[in-house]
Amino acid sequence: MVRVCSDADVASVLDLADLIEVIAEAFRKQAAGAVERPERPHFPVGTGLDSEAPEDPLGTGLAMPAYVHGADHYATKLVGVHEGNAARDLPTVNATVALTAADTGLPVAYLAGNRITNARTGCIGALAVRELRAGDGPVTLGVLGAGTQARWQVRAVAAAVDLDGVRVYSPSSRENCAAELRERGIDATAVDSPTAAVTDADAVVTATTSETPVFDGDDLAPGTVVVAVGAYTPEMTEIDARTVERAATVFADVPEEVAVIGDVDGRIDAGDLVPFGDLMRGRAGRSDPESILLVESVGSAVLDAAAAEAVHEAAVAADVGTSVDL
Repeated sequence: MVRVCSDADVASVLDLADLIEVIAEAFRKQAAGAVERPERPHFPVGTGLDSEAPEDPLGTGLAMPAYVHGADHYATKLVGVHEGNAARDLPTVNATVALTAADTGLPVAYLAGNRITNARTGCIGALAVRELRAGDGPVTLGVLGAGTQARWQVRAVAAAVDLDGVRVYSPSSRENCAAELRERGIDATAVDSPTAAVTDADAVVTATTSETPVFDGDDLAPGTVVVAVGAYTPEMTEIDARTVERAATVFADVPEEVAVIGDVDGRIDAGDLVPFGDLMRGRAGRSDPESILLVESVGSAVLDAAAAEAVHEAAVAADVGTSVDL
């Protein structure tokens, strides 16, 4: 029997506070080399389906496999990215995670993947702020971006540390984002400029797909930790050269991939990026309360595998989902 979990099923068992620790352990395993993470293939899809532009693809398909040593299952996340979905009132990114028994290769579960992806990415920001903030008091958080991931970042950070206010800036949707966060009990305010969002903030999160920097690095206060989770291509550049220049340390979840995104490419050598997993293993961290620290994330299928394993375990314990015989 194979368990199928809808997004509602995943939502009913996903606990951010618990997932933060799962993601921390996944980073430790990744840093120790105790994972399998093949290159993720991506390819155009939908070519020939549009009669008006038959030569043009309609989207991109991706497969993201990974296995964490010792886990009962390995995972393959199947992703479709279709920019045209916005006009159809459908999500641009859609994901499903397949879990397969590591000992027999038999299919075990299929999980709706969007919430799992958003939550595990949010946990990166949560861990960065928790481990790298300059003090141990409540955190003032500046957020650039107001979409789905920006909201998950705030929710996850709020599950990891006490927040002393969140300031949200985006050219659009900032009021809606702040209102949704307030409905969740988070003290969030929409502000009118990037400067207002980042000035005197203890931590700053960027969650956009911008191709130009979203704030001025000179506006950062000493001791700020900056978490950039939006950029994942050479064209995307959320962080300006000044921020990289001021950063005492630049952490990366996958250094070899972070090295070529727009935030970093040409500004710092791959060998100078510190693996984020080293922070989780106690081998790196903050040494000066005045230092600005930068965390860059492009995402890792290892995190999907660990998060999906945890969600599946919770679903089995709660008897959530539908079992089918394939």
